[in-house]
Amino acid sequence: MVSWTPPAEGAAEEVWNWLAAVKDPEIPVLTIADLGILRQVTMDGDHCVVTITPTYSGCPAMNTIEQDVLSVLAEHNVEATVETLLDPPWTTDWMSEDGRRKLEAYGIAPPAETSASKRAIWGEDPTVCCPRCKSESTRKVSEFGSTACKALYQCQDCQEPFDYFKCI
Repeated sequence: MVSWTPPAEGAAEEVWNWLAAVKDPEIPVLTIADLGILRQVTMDGDHCVVTITPTYSGCPAMNTIEQDVLSVLAEHNVEATVETLLDPPWTTDWMSEDGRRKLEAYGIAPPAETSASKRAIWGEDPTVCCPRCKSESTRKVSEFGSTACKALYQCQDCQEPFDYFKCI
């Protein structure tokens, strides 16, 4: 698993901390740091380069995230460039534990397994717990939920529909 950690010192660390609070426009309870799409912050003199990775190619939220990153940095008078890194591709393994807890509290089931799971090869769905009543008696209603990165499930016990953040 590839992971990045915040810069250890100086201006890049301060910028990372500012950007770690930028919200995901599709799931505003999460930050780009929670999702693991904030990959790197480097300083070249007074110029900052921020690297982000989309959750999937063509994610419509990336333009908004880039503008939000630039807005935060402009508020701090930091000249910046945002670069998009596609390789390695993003994986739900990069989501923070705090982000997973926030998803569940928000009513979205977090990824149930790691991206290394081979379950999809055999067309098997993961066991997804209901974020409301915690029942494992759930069923997939649709492969597509409110956004492309989520599937729609329903709990068989409490009967509530809910989104499941798909494991990628």
